[in-house]
Amino acid sequence: MKLVKTNISDAVIIEPTLHNDRRGYFMESFREDWFLKNIRDARFIQDNESKSVFGVLRGLHYQLPPFAQSKLVRVVAGKILDVAVDIRAASSTFGAHISITLSDENKRQLFIPQGFAHGFVVLSDYAIVQYKVDLPYSKEHERGVIFDDPALGIDWVLPRKKLVLSEKDLASPLLKDAQTFIGNGALAKKSRSAI
Repeated sequence: MKLVKTNISDAVIIEPTLHNDRRGYFMESFREDWFLKNIRDARFIQDNESKSVFGVLRGLHYQLPPFAQSKLVRVVAGKILDVAVDIRAASSTFGAHISITLSDENKRQLFIPQGFAHGFVVLSDYAIVQYKVDLPYSKEHERGVIFDDPALGIDWVLPRKKLVLSEKDLASPLLKDAQTFIGNGALAKKSRSAI
């Protein structure tokens, strides 16, 4: 496996090593000892999977402490644009985001630590997304940031009329009005007003 750093500390891309032959391929999608040595100590406790059709945009989601989640995201069928936004108020990259294409062809994975909002849009006919999390889902701690917050400047690639969102995601606040992270699992009451 190969580690690729991003412009935001702690959020990294993992490129697996593929072993191809006439039968197909083999790869390690996760190895705890490699992850511990190269990224951090993260005890993943649950695997999630979603199937979405073209244009579905899920996000931007996160959970507040003490149920803030780290995620390891990959695509097993199709293609998505995966986005992570730094919502750690004390971070020098607060409000910055990374976007990466994840697909069944490139086999890349994105590790998103606690303190980030996460979302993706489906760019293929459909996509099956799998991700590991280090803490369980908690409805009471679930939060979101609106996907088209102008302060974030995220290019979702598809035109707005092609996007399919849930009512809940459409009702998410701007980042400046959302609860965010101070750091080390602490919670800020409101986000910083300027990004």
